[in-house]
Amino acid sequence: MRKLKKKQELQEQENNHNIEEQQLKVLKKQSVKELIAPSGIDATDIDHLKIISSTERYARSFFVSTLPRMCTFPELFRDMYMFGDINTSIFIEPVPEAKSQNDLNRVINELETERIVAIDRGNINRESVLGQKRAEAEQLRDEIAAGFNKLFEASIVSTLFAYSLEDLDKYTKLLSTEMSKSLVGIKTAWGIQEEAFKTNLPFADNKIKKKHVFDRRSMATVFPFTTSEVGHPTGVPIGFNKQTGTPILFDNFHQSLTNYNMVIFAKSGAGKSVTMKTLISRSYVLMGIESLALDAEGEYSIVAESLGGINVVISPNSKTIINLFDIEVEIVKDEITGRERAVLNVENKVEDVTQALLTMARGSTRSTEVNELTKQIIAESVAEEYQRVGINSDPGSLYEANSRGFDGNLLGKKKKEMPTIGSWYHRIMEKARENTNVDYQFHYSYLLKVMKQYVREFDGQMAYFDGQSTFELLDGASFINLDISQLEERFARPLAQQILLSWIWEKYVKKNSEDRTKASKKRVLVDEAWMLLPYPEAVDFLNTMARRARKRNVSLAIISQRFQDFYEKPEAQAVLTSSDTKLFLAQDKSEIEYLKEVFKLSEGEANFLVTCFKGEGLLKVGADTAIIKISPTKKEFEFVETNLNKLVEMKKRQG
Repeated sequence: MRKLKKKQELQEQENNHNIEEQQLKVLKKQSVKELIAPSGIDATDIDHLKIISSTERYARSFFVSTLPRMCTFPELFRDMYMFGDINTSIFIEPVPEAKSQNDLNRVINELETERIVAIDRGNINRESVLGQKRAEAEQLRDEIAAGFNKLFEASIVSTLFAYSLEDLDKYTKLLSTEMSKSLVGIKTAWGIQEEAFKTNLPFADNKIKKKHVFDRRSMATVFPFTTSEVGHPTGVPIGFNKQTGTPILFDNFHQSLTNYNMVIFAKSGAGKSVTMKTLISRSYVLMGIESLALDAEGEYSIVAESLGGINVVISPNSKTIINLFDIEVEIVKDEITGRERAVLNVENKVEDVTQALLTMARGSTRSTEVNELTKQIIAESVAEEYQRVGINSDPGSLYEANSRGFDGNLLGKKKKEMPTIGSWYHRIMEKARENTNVDYQFHYSYLLKVMKQYVREFDGQMAYFDGQSTFELLDGASFINLDISQLEERFARPLAQQILLSWIWEKYVKKNSEDRTKASKKRVLVDEAWMLLPYPEAVDFLNTMARRARKRNVSLAIISQRFQDFYEKPEAQAVLTSSDTKLFLAQDKSEIEYLKEVFKLSEGEANFLVTCFKGEGLLKVGADTAIIKISPTKKEFEFVETNLNKLVEMKKRQG
């Protein structure tokens, strides 16, 4: 029985080997053209083609029928070049000088004849127009004769692609509308779709011969080379320029940038997280840039594991505590002497803690009961808590007094225990008992009611920020992920974002020296930043961090899928103006108008963002723009992929 089974296995292996050899022979006989060509093209319809392959696609070709009398470089065909999934070919043939002279002389004579007729009929307006045209034709003829100009004949053919006939019709109308805005008329190659499609293939064979005459100056307006290459001489490869095919190197900390911040906007599933994970991993491996993520969806934990970083989960059930009151010494550079000195900015910290406690007090309902009196009570109590433990502007006050051990040796510096939400709440209770001012009575009562839920002593359901910190941010860690995805989304998560941003500023950003030669390159990523926008104190801190990050050699990266929220919140737009790098991936139609208005996108750029595929988008670095395609490697996809179905498939293959 074993011999029979072994014989069958050997026979099966031999059959498989023979099949592979036959397939290899077939491939060797085929040309490159045969290997990459689709299964077939159905040309039975007279206004479009059906491309038959593993995925059916539809194509419709057009030619330019009319042109404006005047055009501006580089706006003539800009919207066509950048309109989603479209290919455009331009066939340019120089016109011999002798033919140019003869044709222009004939045109001049015809215009003069018409002008004389217009004079005889008393049509002054037409006579004036014809006289101007004749003067322009004579000037062009003289320029050509002198060698300063030249005539060209050009055919412009485009082919538009879509995955359904309905989408193709929709994109056709949209393209026609957009081109008409610049007075360029396009016509469907009705009845000659096959010839037009072949014309637009890279064979340099113009089969439809729909020509227009250009001179040298107007011919220059059709070329799409209107921007320099986006990117830097140094940096990490983040994708390819779809217009030129060259890789784009991006250095978040390049000296040409006015700031190091970046924003990424895209609809759900467009590739925001994949893009950021790719940038984080490559920038650490190739440039040593350390990153910290404020992870709202729990997507970055696998990156932390892959890079040998740290993953911290904050949830109602976790034992991790991060104390809102933590304060750190910062090293600042004296603008006059250039020397560094240590400072302890208690005033700024009191303001940060007050803002966070105000957000807590307002709660998920954003109660209007909280006003300036409430803020005053909170701020005074916070300041008194730091005074209680003896912390002031002296950096030494952050540590306990040195003491000697049993062996007489001097012990090292030990940090004092910080105030906590619990100790602050007890102070509020004490001040409420002592209060005799009727105006303050309501506010004390309100704070004691709503803030109880944040105190661990009273088993508050949101007490995970009350207590001494159990976790320290380690310098030199490749990637630190603070996972808050297990918190309630409507209020607890935005609150955690604000508190953690303040804590990150103290523990991660301020530790970086202001001296660039000593400072590490760090990135702070805020995922789903739109969650913060309903809370004024959180928005204020985000803006402050965006403005101050560059001084500490830190890049703040904001990721969001809801740009409309930023648009409707003018105070949040400071984050956008403080970001020199902007990446827009595929957008929802409801968002695109806001992006166009704020970032001055052209119609072509806006249409591209509505129709582009996953991983494609517009990268704006300073004043330069490029169409980018982001494609992680197969190995990178093992830890950057976010699609659950694909993750299951990958696990099955690995298992």
